[in-house]
Amino acid sequence: MRQFTQYALIALCALALTACGNSTVKRVSEPAASIQQLTVGNDGHWTVELRLRNYSSMPMRFDHVALKITVGDQLAGTLTASPALSIGPESADVVRVELQPASPARLVVADTLAGARALPYELQGEISVTPEARKQRSFPLQSRNTLSPAPGLPGVLR
Repeated sequence: MRQFTQYALIALCALALTACGNSTVKRVSEPAASIQQLTVGNDGHWTVELRLRNYSSMPMRFDHVALKITVGDQLAGTLTASPALSIGPESADVVRVELQPASPARLVVADTLAGARALPYELQGEISVTPEARKQRSFPLQSRNTLSPAPGLPGVLR
């Protein structure tokens, strides 16, 4: 009988712990951004496809993005957008941003495309997001990455 009571007590504790584990933890993580594609237009302007990533466990609305873009060692300008785009938990989406780059940056990209080389870039600035049923928060962002010419697509870096 004593052994039955011990097993019943263990089963009851396991059942209680299982019941506690059903609640989902909602966490807000820093969002991220990177350039998915940069297309150079005939008039020299750039169309930047900015990939916005939500690493949180809940949907986030991306309200505002302001990121300085540096290509090579040259400041190109600031990518500014107010997409008001809702991105699901642990997902990503793309926003197009037009940019009239500074002349030195334009030359760096033209040289990179002509030489079919990789282009290092840096994004630095801030992303404002609103988590589900919470107030808006701003996160600083600084990231470095590279883009390479897309084969068969003139003027396109990915």
